[in-house]
Amino acid sequence: MARLQKFPTLSIIIPTLNEALHLPLLLADLKEWPYEFELIIVDGGSIDLTPSIAKIQGVDVIKTHKKNRGYQLKTGASNAIGDWLLFLHADSRLNPSWVKSSYKIIKNKKSEKFGWYFDFKIKKDNLEFRFLELAVALRSYFFQRPYGDQGLLIHKDLYHNSGGFSSLKIMEDVDLITRITKTTTVKRIREDIYTDAIKWSNSNIIERAIKNAILRKRWREGYDIETLSKEYNS
Repeated sequence: MARLQKFPTLSIIIPTLNEALHLPLLLADLKEWPYEFELIIVDGGSIDLTPSIAKIQGVDVIKTHKKNRGYQLKTGASNAIGDWLLFLHADSRLNPSWVKSSYKIIKNKKSEKFGWYFDFKIKKDNLEFRFLELAVALRSYFFQRPYGDQGLLIHKDLYHNSGGFSSLKIMEDVDLITRITKTTTVKRIREDIYTDAIKWSNSNIIERAIKNAILRKRWREGYDIETLSKEYNS
């Protein structure tokens, strides 16, 4: 008798810190996934209703009490049991079509060799945001540098063979992607992921892009991550 093929399992990992306004919306998007999946929320010490919202939705929360996204992502991955890992920021939103595109990737054995990212979008009509989206798309495709707010869908073997997330307060996404792209490539899922416009609306996009580029350069040069983190959040 032929054996039934086991469908690869999915673990979705979300780091949180005071995300009560965003988390319910993302959880609603994730419920579109028609198969069983593991949802891991790793909280860094929220003082709002984030943990309660997760528990109401039947999600267990790992409490690290560390405001360190790299550590939270690393912790979530170390507890995940899925064949595939999907890392998402809590302020993300997904179109219903993410299910079909992700399913197509996961069921294809050849997809395991690559990392996969969503197309960065901001749900606001400002022209400057369209230029930002274009710049991110070009950077991600030509320079192989998608960042954390674009999500990361990756097979557990590639994740672990690449060393996984490091316990970095910032640059944890750049750090991992740099290691992944030393041995393989990252590809588009060809689905949009929407990030909260507030964090971009309250700053000058060009100035912020320059500041972030300088911080990345200093990080690569070995500057203290604690100092860089303070500058990033200032």
